[in-house]
Amino acid sequence: MNHYRLRYKVWLESNKNKAFGKGPVEILDKIEKFGSLRKAADEMQMSYSHAWTLINKIEKRLGCRLIERQVGGEEGGGSILTPKAKELIRRFNLFEEKSERYLSILFNKFFADFDPES
Repeated sequence: MNHYRLRYKVWLESNKNKAFGKGPVEILDKIEKFGSLRKAADEMQMSYSHAWTLINKIEKRLGCRLIERQVGGEEGGGSILTPKAKELIRRFNLFEEKSERYLSILFNKFFADFDPES
């Protein structure tokens, strides 16, 4: 019986700083869903200022805009994802899915028959 399971995290780095991973994907997905950074932050139980700082930091590290901010007006403004953000999310999710599949294959190859008690 195998006593082990594979655990890992995948993210993109820029200049040795975490730039993009599951957290940013989650907040961007919620911005897409709600059309608002404030509502996305509320949904994640995060302060608006923390979410704003996080998005700005990620955009700076990646070197591209992820959201377009729409200021005020009758509807109260909001945020939408840029085409670049949508493409980045799509690619990251596919990469993560393929990574999981291949890492599972490698894990089974190297550890499926490993018994620490024998």
